[in-house]
Formats: sequence, C-alpha cells, structure tokens
Amino acid sequence: MLSALEQFRTNIMRARDIGSVAKVLAMQTTPALDVSDILRAELVMAVSVLDHYVHELVRLGMLDAYRNSRVRTPTFLQFQVSLAAAMEGIADPQGEVWLEQEIRARHGYQTFQSPENIARAINLISPIHLWNEVANHLQMTSQSVRNTLSVIVDRRNQIAHEADMDPSFPDTRWPIDEQMVNEAVDFIERLAETIYEIVRIRST
Repeated sequence: MLSALEQFRTNIMRARDIGSVAKVLAMQTTPALDVSDILRAELVMAVSVLDHYVHELVRLGMLDAYRNSRVRTPTFLQFQVSLAAAMEGIADPQGEVWLEQEIRARHGYQTFQSPENIARAINLISPIHLWNEVANHLQMTSQSVRNTLSVIVDRRNQIAHEADMDPSFPDTRWPIDEQMVNEAVDFIERLAETIYEIVRIRST
C-alpha cells in the first residue's frame, strides 16, 4: 500500500504547485488580474487527490486481505461481487485480477471525500474506528477532525458544482485566499499521512 501514499505525495505536490502559480502571478501583475480561480483550482485538486488516495489505499489493502497478508474485516467479507467474477475466482483460486476489476467497478462511481464515506471505505481494510484513531494522532477531537474535513469538502463542492457563486449576492463569488487554501491542503496532507500510519500499523 506504500505506492498509494507515494502517489498521494506526488499528487498533493502538484496541487500545491497550482497555488504557487497564483502566488507568482499575484506578485508580478496588478491587482486588476484576479488569480482567485487558481486558488479554487488548487482546493478542488487537493480534495480530488485525497479521493484518489483513499480509492488506491483501499484497493491495495483489499488485495492484501485477499492474499491473507492483512486482516479480513467483516466489511471486507461482506463486499459484494458479481456472479461472473465469483465464477472466475472459483475457476482460478490463485488469480486476483477478477477481484481488482470488481473493486474498481464497485468503487468507480463512489467518492471517498466525506468523513462517512472515507470511514466506510477504510473499514474494508481495517476494523478501526477511523476518526477516533486519527483524532488521537492529530491531537484533536474526533468531531473536530470530521468537521474540518467536511468544511473543506463543502467548500470544494461550492466551487465544483455551484461555480462558487454566493446566492445571497448576485454575480458574487464566495471569497477565497491563499491562507485558507494552504490550511486546507496542509490538513489533507496530514490526514492522508495519518490514515496510512494507522492502517499500516493495524494490519492484523
């Protein structure tokens, strides 16, 4: 599962690079040039990076569980597969391509961004109470961790689904600034690293 974390680190750096572009442009141009949309792109990208990371971490963890190299959680054992995939697995007990394809198919339409969805996904590879464990590592309360993530995801949804328009003020977008985006990306990075450490340690 280390490859999922390594890919996350690469991807989150790409998100930060978007913010760097906004900073450079702001320094080299007049305030008349609005670079706030670049910051919006950075935030959307950062949440997308987290989503992709959870997908990859869970996929790799489930394959490890199938190989019996990590715990097979009750949620893992209840994972539904198609009859065609089951027949393929029975015909080739040593193969696992069928399972990987099923995981991708079942999870392909799901987003792992909200606290609830992420916790359900992680339970496929670890029996932990995710947000309690994360809170202990981050020295926060479980509720504050979930609230912080929810605020970030809600902000992303305003941008991605509502053009970031403030309905109370026509033709006005919600404000955004570098500090807010940096704090959001920093939190996402800490969260991803923490989840990996918890899941890696609690593998059996």
